[in-house]
Amino acid sequence: MTDPIADMLTRIRNAIAVNKPEVILPFSKIKFEIGKILESHGYIEKNEIITPELSKNEGQFDALKIILKYSDNKEPAIRSLVRVSKPGQRVYAAKENLPKVLGGIGIAIISTSQGLMTDKEARKRKLGGEILCEIY
Repeated sequence: MTDPIADMLTRIRNAIAVNKPEVILPFSKIKFEIGKILESHGYIEKNEIITPELSKNEGQFDALKIILKYSDNKEPAIRSLVRVSKPGQRVYAAKENLPKVLGGIGIAIISTSQGLMTDKEARKRKLGGEILCEIY
């Protein structure tokens, strides 16, 4: 797999399309950090690591379990999930040019020198970086 972040976002989009309650995917630190940001902003219910003895089909490696969030009328909390920077075309933004998703309603996840953070947090800390994805 050449782009594990795009794979994660696609699995989440596909699960939302068929109203699945959860997504299980291979664990990595960056995917876990993206999940923590999504959880803290209310786009998913829970983001947790599953150890090999608890997972059934993932073999001997850790897995990441993301419990999706839906409203009372089965509408998903995530309307759009788009990968911006790709392995073939990286997208970077200086601190002055950080994107505002839907005028500030959504979030962009930025990879900075101080770790992953939202566009709002990067703007507050005056940091630029690679724009990983946009969510609203």
